[in-house]
Formats: sequence, C-alpha cells, structure tokens
Amino acid sequence: MAPRVLVTRRIPDAGLKLVLDATDADLWEDELPPPRDELLRRVAGVEGLLSLLTDRVDDELLDAAGGQLKVISNFAVGFDNIDVPACTRRGIPVGNTPGVLTETTADLAFALLMAVARRLTEGYDHVRQDRWKTWGPMLLLGRDIHGATLGIVGFGRIGREMAKRASGFGMRVLYHDVHRASPDDEAALNAESVEMDRLLAESDFVSLHTNLTPETEHLLDADAFGRMKRGAIVINTSRGPVIDPDALERALASGQIGGAGLDVTDPEPMRADHPLLHHPNCLVVPHIASASVATRDRMAEMAAGNLLSGLRGERLPTPVNPEVYDQPNPA
Repeated sequence: MAPRVLVTRRIPDAGLKLVLDATDADLWEDELPPPRDELLRRVAGVEGLLSLLTDRVDDELLDAAGGQLKVISNFAVGFDNIDVPACTRRGIPVGNTPGVLTETTADLAFALLMAVARRLTEGYDHVRQDRWKTWGPMLLLGRDIHGATLGIVGFGRIGREMAKRASGFGMRVLYHDVHRASPDDEAALNAESVEMDRLLAESDFVSLHTNLTPETEHLLDADAFGRMKRGAIVINTSRGPVIDPDALERALASGQIGGAGLDVTDPEPMRADHPLLHHPNCLVVPHIASASVATRDRMAEMAAGNLLSGLRGERLPTPVNPEVYDQPNPA
C-alpha cells in the first residue's frame, strides 16, 4: 500500500508528479494555505508531510499527525516555520531545499537595488498616469550604482553572489557576518569585512541576506537607520522581521533613508493600505526572489526527493537536522 502523505500546496509538476506517482497523496489545491484546523485534521495519520513556509509545524501538529509520521519536507530553504528541535526529539528528519535558489535570489536582490536606485517604478507610474509632458533635466533623478558602496549583511551563499554582481558595476563591497570569509574569498570577491556600525555609516546600499534569529529580528531598527548614511537605500530578500517596518516608514518619511526594495515584509503578506506602500520610493514585491521556472522546478524535485527518501527510511539528501540520525532511541 502506498504511504499516505499531505502536500499543503500545489508545487511545480517536476516534483509533484514524483510524489503523486509514489504515494497516496492528499493535495491541498487552494491558492491560499490550509487553515490551521484543516491542516491539523488532514495531517492525522500521514507518514510524510510536504510543507511550505506558511505552515507552522510544532508540537501541536506533530501530535495531531501521530507517531507514524516519518518525514517532513519543507519546500523552501528557510525553515523558521518548523520547530526543528521538536521534530528531532521525535526522531523525525526535516528536509529543505538549499543551494538551488542562490543565484536566482541574488538576481532579484540586485534587480530591486537597480530599480529603487534609478526610480523605475516611479518612472513607470509617471508615464502610466499621463504625467509625462516633456524631457526635463531634473526629472526623476536617481542614484548611481557604479562606483557606489554596497554593504552586505550576511555573507553566506546569497550574500557572496550579491558581491559578484556588484563587481560588474565597479562597486566597493563591505560585508558583516559573524563568520568571516577566508582571505582568498575576500580577495576574489573584492569584499572587506567590517563591523556593523561602519557598514551602516559608509554604505550607499545595504542589502540583507541574514537568517531570522532572535539576534537579527529588527536588526534594522530606528537606531540602525539613524546610523546609516543619509539617503542610503535598503534591500531585503532575507526575512521580513529583520527590518522594523515602523522604523523604516519613519526613516523614509524623514528622508533619512532614500528608498527601500523589499521582497519580504512584516507582516507578510502586506496589505495595500500599509503605510510603507504610501511611499513611492518603497518598492515591495510579493516574496518572489526564487520565482523562476527553473529554480522552482529544482526546488520541487528536491522537496520530493527529501519526502520520498524519508518514507523509504533513507537519509534525506538535504536534512536540516542531521543529528536525528545519531539518535538510537528518539523520544
């Protein structure tokens, strides 16, 4: 008999077909995620769960699923929606989809940087709203990207890809990370490790690529914005709560911050009446950093691979909690 699994949203067919062919799958078809009560009801008795960032996986859900649950596969690189220690205590491996979206996310982050710097959405609105009357020497003056200083907060895979893209524009690159890159990597990327205060003070653009932790929540708050170079532009493709949205709105209103490009927000999704969206120099897109056909197909394949490996009792290709395999008698 095929193992029962729950897939909490439709994913690309490149991975979904693998799951449907090998399992007895309950697929949530709606565009919006399943409500909590529905998720708890449907997870009962399944052996595998393919979840998304919108699905909170905690002790309540694990209890609802039952002791036969063998694997959780998250269709994302991030996994802050999952109580990983709770899964580990129960001997349940958790998988994610790392690496595959690195370049695609960096592409989007740099696209946001360019769009905000050169005021592309403001220019589009200017034309679309029939306000374009003539060429003018003061019309929609933006910021140069070439030769500017880019401060990268979080110098992991995506942060380093941002540094590569910056090199093509002759940008000076500063970075801050708790783990310093090797001298060879710094030289290859023409990047300098600095303390956060210096990065904020000297950067024309600040791009966030850090994980969401208690230490990074509201990393950019009113104090941090006050320490930034006046008119600097902020880009966030990490997690929404890394920025204090109220502080950002005040910094935009005062002119302390020259603009923002956000792929992630707090709250998420952000409603159209949110104060940040009243600022024409704040460009917000709906969490689409990994939204290319090739990348989402590969993510689906990886998520399916983790799910099916776990159902077979095999080690997950990309486990979040590899220590689970060292537990002889999980609780």
